[in-house]
Amino acid sequence: MAKTRLACLLTLLSTHCYFSVLAIVLKTNNESPWTDEFDKIELSCLIESISTTNPRIEWKKITNEGPSYVYFDKKISGDLENRALIREPATLLITNATRSDTAKYRCEVTAADDQRSFDEIVIDLVVRVKPVVPKCSVPKSVPFGKSAELSCVEEEGFPKSQYQWFKNREEIPEDPKTSLKFFNSSYTLNAETGTLKFIAVRKEDADEYFCRAKNDAGYSECPPQRMEVYDIDVLGILMGVLVVVIVLLCITAGICCAYKRGYFSSQKQTGNNYKVPAKGDGVDYVRTEDEGDFRHKSSFVI
Repeated sequence: MAKTRLACLLTLLSTHCYFSVLAIVLKTNNESPWTDEFDKIELSCLIESISTTNPRIEWKKITNEGPSYVYFDKKISGDLENRALIREPATLLITNATRSDTAKYRCEVTAADDQRSFDEIVIDLVVRVKPVVPKCSVPKSVPFGKSAELSCVEEEGFPKSQYQWFKNREEIPEDPKTSLKFFNSSYTLNAETGTLKFIAVRKEDADEYFCRAKNDAGYSECPPQRMEVYDIDVLGILMGVLVVVIVLLCITAGICCAYKRGYFSSQKQTGNNYKVPAKGDGVDYVRTEDEGDFRHKSSFVI
């Protein structure tokens, strides 16, 4: 009985080994590799078992637009041309990775002489990009007790940047209640969007501020910018308004007095207002069609 079981076991093992030898099997050392931009990266595609002596090896890049060849007919092509090579038997080495190389890559091996003639593996590559100097906006001066917003934007980094704000080179915590120095401050800080909003600024908030954008590839900072906090001079504003009102009243009074004294009245003489001179003794005056043109009608009477 024992001999029969042993014979069956040996038969199963030999059958398994036979089919394993006749099947193409691939594996990889890393299914999710990453690298920094402009560095090299290896996408491993290892042939664990194969019988065919000259298998066909292909690499494809898979994006939203669909798959495209990067290695076909024993040549590097497409996006990786002049930037990659094949390490025997099927590993793809990218010598100068760029941000556009972030994608899924599929290694396909076809072995015509094997019982199982095809196998593939998919590798998800991420090329990390260091953030560039962020664009920071800090108001130069803010009235005491008013709100203020500081913004920080950076769009080149990958993965997406996270943001930190610093006051006089000391990091501002997201929650002011976690720090004794910022405990009395009233603000909200969003590390995802890079906005720092003061609900009501205090005199203590006046200082130099700068922002840091960071991700797994590194970080960059914008130059410090100073924010001042000033008091609103209510008394000065009221005095200014009062002076303007007084000046307007004086101008109005002056114009009224000028009208009363006739400085703005004007009279014009016209032909209709002309008065005929009184007649002298013995002389008659006759008015012609042209107004103002007179001649004698009769002789003098003695």
